[in-house]
Amino acid sequence: MDRKEQHRAPVYEALEAFKKKRVVPFDVPGHKRGRGNPELVELLGEKCVGLDVNSMKPLDNLSHPISVISEAEQLTAEAFGAEHAFLMVNGTTSAVQSMILAVCKAGDKIILPRNVHKSVINALVLCGGIPVYVEAKINPKIGIALGVQISEIKRAIAENPDAVAVFVNNPTYYGISSNLKAIVDISHEAGMKVLVDEAHGTHLYFGDDLPMSGIAAGADIAAVSMHKSGGSLTQSSILLCGAGFDAEYMRQIINLTQTTSASYLLISSLDISRRNLALRGKESFNKVSRMAEYARNEINEIGGYYAYGRDLIDGDAVYDFDVTKLSVYTRGIGLTGIEVYDLLRDEYDIQIEFGDINNILAYISIGDRMQDIERLVGALEDIKRVYGKEDDDQFCGDFIQPEVVYSPQKAFYADKKQVALEESGGYVCGELVMCYPPGIPILTPGERITDEIIEYIKFAKEKGCSLQGTMDINVETLRVLEEK
Repeated sequence: MDRKEQHRAPVYEALEAFKKKRVVPFDVPGHKRGRGNPELVELLGEKCVGLDVNSMKPLDNLSHPISVISEAEQLTAEAFGAEHAFLMVNGTTSAVQSMILAVCKAGDKIILPRNVHKSVINALVLCGGIPVYVEAKINPKIGIALGVQISEIKRAIAENPDAVAVFVNNPTYYGISSNLKAIVDISHEAGMKVLVDEAHGTHLYFGDDLPMSGIAAGADIAAVSMHKSGGSLTQSSILLCGAGFDAEYMRQIINLTQTTSASYLLISSLDISRRNLALRGKESFNKVSRMAEYARNEINEIGGYYAYGRDLIDGDAVYDFDVTKLSVYTRGIGLTGIEVYDLLRDEYDIQIEFGDINNILAYISIGDRMQDIERLVGALEDIKRVYGKEDDDQFCGDFIQPEVVYSPQKAFYADKKQVALEESGGYVCGELVMCYPPGIPILTPGERITDEIIEYIKFAKEKGCSLQGTMDINVETLRVLEEK
């Protein structure tokens, strides 16, 4: 397909043509272009609701595309440098799970860092794969897990030569990137596939002076969250296949879990956003990088905060850093990240991406303006002046790597009982426990609960973190396996 074709948006064009025909709907959805739900039209607008349509011949079908969706996927693959691309409407969660289901069956080992998203663990519950965790190095000052060290990858592969795949975050939520090209080469030499979670890495395919993208590094599959930094609607994503991966088989895997009633609002947003990135992505993300670097410098001038960036690079655990990520350590002003997060929203009407025990993340993207950056910097300066206090240095480490006793699937489906959080030490956890965002589990099914983990959960609750994944929404109790 010729590069000039990137000016096209086949799904968008088909929807525009369809809209002009004034087709009488005797199909789903039942709101019939909004006529049956006027309040919905008032909220979303007539144009939006009028394009919430069902699959039909002129608009193709996401489960088995043969026309405009197929063309859109070809254009996406070309724009991202992939062999094939799939438009995903169940979020990057679905894309990540499809990657794992495509290469990992019951009993297969998969090598991965412990700081993966919950979607990875849930995929292992579904397929019965066995996680082999690569030990995560922690930055002692800011308390976050760093990237995957090459020495640890080599050790994990040597100890588990029967593993089928290696899974890598690129970058992490905080902006940390591993030496992805070396990991790909080492893994492929051992006969293992490489799966890359790029939920926070759409811009790596277009910006200058950013970490290497998964497909450029030679990965077999990459899950890319277009709605985060790429400009598409929430819940829309893409799944990319590198050279040699069986795309038709991947389509079958995707169709195991993806909806058969795909939203054309989401599909068309992917189509339009791909066109926008292909034509203007480089310029847009260079601007994002400049804004984030400006904010980083201004925040560090305030004092107390630590907006980290390329200064973390050590060529190993932090091979590269995504400068578009405005990650800020807040404990230097005596407040946890979640406390600063809450203050920004409740007192300054600023909604950032997340706050954890030690850090906040403000997501800078193609939709931000310099005046918004200035407002954020001013608010952080005011928070330090009004609310700042001495740091007590509690829980400087923000990451605990528990002992894996059973596979996630075995533990999830095992007989379990409910015990008080304070009395759960020594038991094997039977459910997920995590702060969301960022969605990295504190505990996964099959891991041993320790006193350190219990204290961390209690501290996270006390500071207002949103704990999720447990049957008990208040996390006063945990579901554990019957026997210790």
